[in-house]
Amino acid sequence: MKIAVVGIENGWSSMRLADEVGRRTDFRLLVDLKDVVFDTANMTLRHKGRDLAELDGIIVKKIAETYSPDCLDKLLLLHLLEQKGVRIFSKPMHMLSMLDRLACTTTLLKSGIPMPETILTENEDEAFAFVLSKGKAVAKPLFSTKSRGMRIFDSDDETKLRLDIHAFCAGNPTMYIQKLIDIPGRDLGVTFLGGKYLATYARVKDGKSWSTSTSMGGRYENVEPSKEIRALSEKAQSLFDLDFTCVDVVETGDGPMVFEVSALGGFRGLQDGCNVDAARLYADYVIKKLGGK
Repeated sequence: MKIAVVGIENGWSSMRLADEVGRRTDFRLLVDLKDVVFDTANMTLRHKGRDLAELDGIIVKKIAETYSPDCLDKLLLLHLLEQKGVRIFSKPMHMLSMLDRLACTTTLLKSGIPMPETILTENEDEAFAFVLSKGKAVAKPLFSTKSRGMRIFDSDDETKLRLDIHAFCAGNPTMYIQKLIDIPGRDLGVTFLGGKYLATYARVKDGKSWSTSTSMGGRYENVEPSKEIRALSEKAQSLFDLDFTCVDVVETGDGPMVFEVSALGGFRGLQDGCNVDAARLYADYVIKKLGGK
């Protein structure tokens, strides 16, 4: 059985998953999509000379080092491969609707999933008025992970706020601005494998940053979520039909809210916070789906 992992060379989760698949199948192939060639003459996708259509399956762990609209094109190429009969986990077209923060947000809101108040606009005056009405807000790039590129807007200094909005808009013409939620020092990553609940970890702030992200000093802890959070997360992830995913949940005074559902989901929080080997479990899941043992 030949199963490749789409990921990043030297990426911790990518390497762990590729190693685990290799251990189980005696075939290890880590595919960085930047090295893939789409040849329209014969409609092939090749990675370092190998025709990827010859594989039995592909597990998508990481599409690129940083998220951008280019990732959407890469998913479309994987979809072409899927149409040739290669099983891909998760389905590229299911992930396509999630990498863009707006697409994910609208899907969640249409299904009644509670989220923090948010606006999307290209108008700097509208952005300014929104932040004034909320006091503080966080501006998020439409494509990002681990809080990269996010900025806090504070209404205390209106001159500075104008400048901050203008600077953010210069790099993000379509601004996604969300009311800054007063959280209890943590948010939760509620994970699912094959649509079934796996475990929950917390990202806990270090007290110096507004963000719980581990890239900003946060740490992981194991959490037993409430029935309400379990049910909300179950509903949120079911909207996207992914093989492996994580629902980012924040506990507020008005009840739990969802920040986003991850198209890929991370392994580190499960490993460090919950002592759950997600790479092993995911490899087992895929092998069984492909008819192995």
